[in-house]
Amino acid sequence: MLIQGLQKLTLLDFPGKVACTVFTGGCNFRCPFCHNASLVLNPRQNPVISQEEIFGFLKKRQGLLDGVCVSGGEPLLQKDIADFLRRVKELDYAVKLDTNGSFLRELKELVRAGLVDYVAMDIKSSPEHYGRLAGIENFDMEPIRESADFLLQGDLPYEFRTTVVRGLHEKADFPAIGRWLRGARRYYLQQFVDSPDLIGQGCQSFNEEEMEEFRQILLKDIPAAELRGQ
Repeated sequence: MLIQGLQKLTLLDFPGKVACTVFTGGCNFRCPFCHNASLVLNPRQNPVISQEEIFGFLKKRQGLLDGVCVSGGEPLLQKDIADFLRRVKELDYAVKLDTNGSFLRELKELVRAGLVDYVAMDIKSSPEHYGRLAGIENFDMEPIRESADFLLQGDLPYEFRTTVVRGLHEKADFPAIGRWLRGARRYYLQQFVDSPDLIGQGCQSFNEEEMEEFRQILLKDIPAAELRGQ
């Protein structure tokens, strides 16, 4: 595991849990609005946190923390993630996995092995515009669709979430997302927040009224759609 960050406490990232967040280096996407550019673009140039340091921290926090969020970057790029999560579970922590959904096989293996308790899958945009938001030309949507279907049809707790960015999203994206993810148990629209560590430039947020308009569009197909981060 290439671990390059540790947030020692979060009350927001893992619903219903007091948790910490481990950040892995590297990603196969180049989303222009990504606020972890250093983890994505130059992972080998960043300081590395050893697994022993992470597990030393987790052992000391037993009884104080409920869960561990594994984020990135894209955690499913890590070849030894199953071994890492197994050690986390042995310490009786719940595990939340953040993923872009492009590694279907790895996602299924972890879930079926009982190594993940909650999945947060990023939904970049409507299928028509996915490549633009992922920063990839000629983007293949099939793994994304299959990962979303796997979560929609399964029993594991999950959420879908879309960070909404002015200039990259348009109103027509939201009815298309709604039709695609119809009936999702949890779906969040997140307001873009600027950062000094963005991959792209010129990204801006929509205002609260516009975000609520997008949510109202989604409610037709996703009654559970909510706003987050406002």
